[in-house]
Amino acid sequence: MQALLDAIAAMPLPTDAQRIFHGRGGLHPGCEQWVLDVYPPVFVLTSFAPATEEALDAIGAALQARWSLIAPDGQPLNWVFQHRGEALRAEGRSDTRLMAGAVPDPHAVPEAGARFRVHVLRGQNHGLFLDMAGGRRWVRDFAAARSADRYGLKVLNLFAYTCAFSVVALQAGARQVVNVDMSHGAIAVGQQNHQLNGIATGASFLAHDIFSSWGKITRSGPYGLVIVDPPSYQKGSFVATKDYARLMRRLPDLLAPGGHALLCLNAPELGEGFLREQMQAQAPGLSFVERVDNPAAFADVDPERALKVLVYAAPDL
Repeated sequence: MQALLDAIAAMPLPTDAQRIFHGRGGLHPGCEQWVLDVYPPVFVLTSFAPATEEALDAIGAALQARWSLIAPDGQPLNWVFQHRGEALRAEGRSDTRLMAGAVPDPHAVPEAGARFRVHVLRGQNHGLFLDMAGGRRWVRDFAAARSADRYGLKVLNLFAYTCAFSVVALQAGARQVVNVDMSHGAIAVGQQNHQLNGIATGASFLAHDIFSSWGKITRSGPYGLVIVDPPSYQKGSFVATKDYARLMRRLPDLLAPGGHALLCLNAPELGEGFLREQMQAQAPGLSFVERVDNPAAFADVDPERALKVLVYAAPDL
């Protein structure tokens, strides 16, 4: 646990939502169970194995000691602990408790000039995936570079969740983003995220199972950018080893000439080669461009286990 305590002792005052410590990456032996995130003004400590009260007391004391040195005047320490042990994960559950301070309600956090609604006291997904910060930065840069195109950039955001990609694309000058997700609740939060950032036009929202029908999605195309960020495994919804190929087959028809696809996969058991081999088989006309770097805080002893974000391009006319 010492590496976690050392990271706390050295952390600067966090302003954006970010990961502070990534024990899951395997670079800190003995700390594999621990993850520390900050969704300002709240720290979220997650353990993927049972944690003793003594350990939590030591971590809480370390947080309090560091906070007393870096906190803005009068701001109390707010922190939450979530246990995601193997038995709980198997049931899709987690055990979350407030350890000190309070959590804002509603709770909006900053990242690179945007703001997003989060909920750190319930569920395993808090509303913003911090490891995808590099992907959002890539989308922002791509949209900015295409903002002066004659007809503007049109984006298809599949498995949109709370639509963070859409927010950054529109902030950077995209003309239109079509957000698709089968969860009505996630889409509703996505709409709130656009309102939170003062984005009143350019986004459309479709609560829809893409595998039931592609008609509405296809009719709105073609797209200069297609973002594919599915869950790696979601029973009854998406299984990467079976369903990703079905998405890839659609890309040539969805993309405009010269358009790009951003393919995301967060499955430790599937490496970059899985995506590249599938793309070669299903959409050989698209060319590999690059793998987007993950945030440095998410460094992993084996990059193949970490989040994979690959960019492909359709041929120009």
